Amino acid sequence: MAAPMTWRRLVYSVYSPAITGVFTRISDRIFRARDRRGGSSVLLLAPLLAEADPVPRHVSRPAGSAGAQGTDGLCGHFQWMAEHVPAFRVPGTHIHILTSPDQFYQTMKARIRTAKRRVVMASLYLGTGQLEQELVDCMEEALRRSQENSDGPDLKVSILLDYTRGSRGQTNSRTMLLPLLQRFVSQMRVSLYHTPDLRGLLRLLVPQRFNETIGVQHIKVYLFDDSLIISGANLSDSYFTNRQDRYVLLDNCSEVADFFSDLVEAVGDVSLQLQPDNSVTMLEGMVHPYNGNRQDFSAAARKRIMEVVNTAHVRQQLLNGSEDSEGEGEEDTWVFPLVQMKPLGIQVDEQVTQRLLTDAGPDSTVFLTSGYFNLTRAYMRLVLGAGASYRILTASPEVNGFFGAKGIAGAIPAAYTHIARQFYNQVRRLGQQERVHLHEYHRSQWTFHAKGLWYYLQGQDRPCLTLIGSPNFGYRSVHRDLEAQIAIVTENEELQSHLQEEQEILYERSSEVSGSTFERPDRHVRLWVKLVTPLIKNFF
Repeated sequence: MAAPMTWRRLVYSVYSPAITGVFTRISDRIFRARDRRGGSSVLLLAPLLAEADPVPRHVSRPAGSAGAQGTDGLCGHFQWMAEHVPAFRVPGTHIHILTSPDQFYQTMKARIRTAKRRVVMASLYLGTGQLEQELVDCMEEALRRSQENSDGPDLKVSILLDYTRGSRGQTNSRTMLLPLLQRFVSQMRVSLYHTPDLRGLLRLLVPQRFNETIGVQHIKVYLFDDSLIISGANLSDSYFTNRQDRYVLLDNCSEVADFFSDLVEAVGDVSLQLQPDNSVTMLEGMVHPYNGNRQDFSAAARKRIMEVVNTAHVRQQLLNGSEDSEGEGEEDTWVFPLVQMKPLGIQVDEQVTQRLLTDAGPDSTVFLTSGYFNLTRAYMRLVLGAGASYRILTASPEVNGFFGAKGIAGAIPAAYTHIARQFYNQVRRLGQQERVHLHEYHRSQWTFHAKGLWYYLQGQDRPCLTLIGSPNFGYRSVHRDLEAQIAIVTENEELQSHLQEEQEILYERSSEVSGSTFERPDRHVRLWVKLVTPLIKNFF
């Protein structure tokens, strides 16, 4: 293994965005020449060369901000976020923590039925079972009722899914939505995002089951008029029944809803548009994600998406700067949207998350959870080198979503066991076991998909900040997929208590990992699984 590792380090040592850009431009010229002759190029395998974790552009630390502690200094402590992303002030009483898959599902159905103006849903995919059909039926009911309006139909429904995952199999997300698209042509839009990294020979060679590993649309936002749910859950039956995730309902938060509606629309504009005959087309003038020039597509997509982020950022800066103290007691909570789309050159979430982990000082506590524990090297360095205490929650093998799967996918739980053991051993080698603790979630007949963090400032017994949304803190979330989450910073004590309760309920079903955990016979990891773990870390 020494020779391959040496080659890999050499690649990492010479990696630079400039070299990648040159390689991409050369590749695209060859692609276009070969495409005209009906051929392809092996250079299209370039996206499979996993890059190292480059240090993102540093988010500057305002003078004096690091020392603010306690509730009195809460706004000042996290105000630096407003310099880089839109900052929405909302009443803490409008934010509700949902705790179960069924509550998530029933809330969506109820909100869809009563929606008057818009339903906007972004997910990896829509499942094909009975529960998913009931969700589609709710949309049909709302659309039909809207058509009965004497002033004309007002309700618009926009669905954003990933192309590869949404097109898998004979019965899929597309076929589930076609009847609505055919019946309500003027009111319905279905967009299918296709990563620009899956193209040419690579697109032909990678099996349908694994093509989503190259990159996907992973944002999970469910919006109904001026309310929305931010989550990590997909629109699939297990997420409605026995797959534990996290979900936050922002009720009557129009500015936040407008932002995410605009964000989903922007991603939809650079996606393939599903037609009533099940074909797909691009909007006029838009670069094709896998037939067009890769650099041109990414530049156009980045411009379109960042227009939404930057416009909202400027607008909120003006609004927040002009507001006086009236009403500030009620609007005691800040919502910061964080977007990560590295294939398009957008890395806001990565920058903010690194700053949060960097600023977590002694006597602060961070509870961090991910269904797939696979921290990037940059995040791992910050966790191991920080002063804060960390309680990290991940899935035990039996609640991993790939447990019992066939083929290489069946090795994924064992691979994550191997990753966890490597991390645990590193914690011990550095003498950090009193500060960094690893926990595993257990629940019979359930799977675990929760992600995010809860941040307890020094001297506080309730969290004042949470991150919630689609990112997993791993390589894929940072480098391959389109992700979005929100940072909620609150002084509302009731909301803080609800966040604390959410965190405690999840951790109550966990056990702390020790050295003996990995010595158990059921935690034995075969040699071939250890050998493919680097591949799994980069693609799953």
